[in-house]
Amino acid sequence: MGERIGVSDEEWALIGPLLPPEHGRGCRPAGDNRRYFEGMIWMARSGAQWRLLPDDYGKWNSVFRRYRR
Repeated sequence: MGERIGVSDEEWALIGPLLPPEHGRGCRPAGDNRRYFEGMIWMARSGAQWRLLPDDYGKWNSVFRRYRR
């Protein structure tokens, strides 16, 4: 489960425009959609609990909230 799961640049060129743009909340800037998307893919492929999401994808709670939206 330690292997990073991601999408290629060509795949992201197709997927990225389909996702809604993210705006910062208060004083924090918005995170990168690609990083959060890859975290969601990791969750789907691994079947792990959200709290076990590797730090490479950002904070688990941030990825979860973006997934819920």
